[in-house]
Amino acid sequence: MSREVYTRSDIEKMEKEIEHRRLVVRKEAIEAVKEARAQGDLSENFEYYAAKREKNRNESRIKYLEKLVRNATVIDDTSAEDEVGLDTEVEVFIPMMNETQTFHLVTSIRGNSLKKYISVESPVGKALLGHRVGETVTVHVNSEVQYDMEIRKLTKGFDDSEDEIRRY
Repeated sequence: MSREVYTRSDIEKMEKEIEHRRLVVRKEAIEAVKEARAQGDLSENFEYYAAKREKNRNESRIKYLEKLVRNATVIDDTSAEDEVGLDTEVEVFIPMMNETQTFHLVTSIRGNSLKKYISVESPVGKALLGHRVGETVTVHVNSEVQYDMEIRKLTKGFDDSEDEIRRY
């Protein structure tokens, strides 16, 4: 597993979820397995297998999050007031499409393209990071595809406390 970059806030969210899963979800899952097992014949007991699957899914999520935290590189999420950084909303103009789009730059664990939350490790995020309003950046999708974007506006000061971390 590569060392992914996260903010202190990302790490705290993962640790909070681990704790909740250990102290609350794990106990509920064990109890559900016990109750289903008590219903008798396990060979035809769907509730038992469903409860076991949920218990195993919880344990898998705990291990996944622990591995992310253990292998994480914690980065500073501050940048100059006039430059694109983490938790910056960026409005760009894409001449090739004659279109304006707005992105919110986040770490990969909070990326969500449906909400226009773009990871700073994505081609768009890498291109925008550290640049300022008025600059034109080139997004390198791959060795054959690239396009330009002009940074039109940026907004800082977002509270990421309500941002969810990705499932898997």
